Amino acid sequence: MPTIRTAAADTPSARPTTLLTNRMLLAGLVGLTVLAVLLGAFADEEWRLVPFLVFLPAFTAGIGSVRQTSIAAVWVVLAESAALLHRPLPTTAANVAMLSFSVVLGALSVVGCGIRIRQQEEINRLRSVSAALQRQMLRPLPVRLGGVTVDGVYEPVEEDSMVGGDVYEVVESPFGVRLLIADVQGKGLPALGAAFAVLVAFREAAQRERELADVAVALDEAVARYNVYAKQQERAPERFVTALLLGFPEGRPAEVVNCGHIPPYAVRGGRAEPLPLRETGLPLGLGALADEPRVAEPLPSAADATLVLCTDGVTEARGPDGTFYPLHSRLRELAATPADSLAAALDDDLHGFAGDRLRDDVALLTVRAG
Repeated sequence: MPTIRTAAADTPSARPTTLLTNRMLLAGLVGLTVLAVLLGAFADEEWRLVPFLVFLPAFTAGIGSVRQTSIAAVWVVLAESAALLHRPLPTTAANVAMLSFSVVLGALSVVGCGIRIRQQEEINRLRSVSAALQRQMLRPLPVRLGGVTVDGVYEPVEEDSMVGGDVYEVVESPFGVRLLIADVQGKGLPALGAAFAVLVAFREAAQRERELADVAVALDEAVARYNVYAKQQERAPERFVTALLLGFPEGRPAEVVNCGHIPPYAVRGGRAEPLPLRETGLPLGLGALADEPRVAEPLPSAADATLVLCTDGVTEARGPDGTFYPLHSRLRELAATPADSLAAALDDDLHGFAGDRLRDDVALLTVRAG
């Protein structure tokens, strides 16, 4: 899979892990019991400490298994029973109340531990589904198709999410290798439907349409259809999608269609410069508002450079002082980085600049032809 900075980056196990081992539990129970007994031996009748062990099962329930919580609950009841036999409380009712409270709290701790583990198992299953969905949506990187090598980093902004509103795809078609990077308006799961519509349409149109501009038209129509559907279902507002389509036809120069997206950068010879694109169309979903049809233009210097593509999660990331991430100057500083490490190095630099202040999905791709 592409490099992903998220707690759910790897496919999780269906069995939840616990932070407490049996040895830790035994050492803790024995140690705290001995400490309570020793300290209580020097206290008067009103300050005995063994009853405070009643909270151990509740603590164990938060980090241990049901079996460990049960052991802690039984241990506490036995320890308090021994303490009350040695130094009983003034009345029989007080002794019964103390033991009853320990039993009830221990039982509730066991039940609570079981509920926690079932919820954790459900979260793990949902994460497994998310990982499977990502494998269907996002092609594993790096990939080499038809002489074109694509590598990259992907990071959804929502915690524990694996798919967001930034998407990419690269396919080998009868008309050469074609690549898409797109950024859906919005972020996280609400943007997922539009992102999936764009991906499906690209995979089909890239194989069917001879001209790259016609692929962009097909994507525009797909987003428009999705917006109609979303409006009918009253599930989400209409969305637009910025996108950059690259084509690498055999025997012809590379070409690009820019649908309101950030232009690519070219890194070569230790230098990094943005590629000047003359044609920048409207984002996908807004094509009906344009006076001119979408146009593909030659992609200069694609054959001898590493192209860097990104979404606005990179360019709009803010530092501690509120300034935007200076992509151009940082790329110049990293221009000597090997091509297969450039995306990861740029992502590390981005996180060093913004820290935990990223507010949008991040997608970074490096593309090399030849």
